[in-house]
Amino acid sequence: QVQLVQSGGGLVQAGGSLRLACAASGRTFSVYAMAWFRHTPGEEREFVAAINYRGGSTYYADSVKGRFTISRDNVKNTIYLQMNSLKFEDTAVYYCAADRWFRTSISTNAVEYDYWGQGSQVTVSS
Repeated sequence: QVQLVQSGGGLVQAGGSLRLACAASGRTFSVYAMAWFRHTPGEEREFVAAINYRGGSTYYADSVKGRFTISRDNVKNTIYLQMNSLKFEDTAVYYCAADRWFRTSISTNAVEYDYWGQGSQVTVSS
């Protein structure tokens, strides 16, 4: 089992920045790909960004590419999502997720992630 505990988030004006963190405990952290998803009421959970188990490969949704950066620190068992140039439409509850299976390519499909954080509200005022 893997437990994911999120921190960060909050309220920011459009154009501002926030950073989310997700600390993992339990099984060896470094074997899992990790990702961030977000959810707004009435919408499907949306893929945001993912990083492979060594941190050498990353993948971003087109909507955040160039503004968000995902990173991981395997010593601290933590992943981060640095969010810059935030827009009103980035407002959502953000979730980190861990994939317990090794895959040759990073998954952007929420159903393939096995462990989830508790969620962090990010609100961007226009």
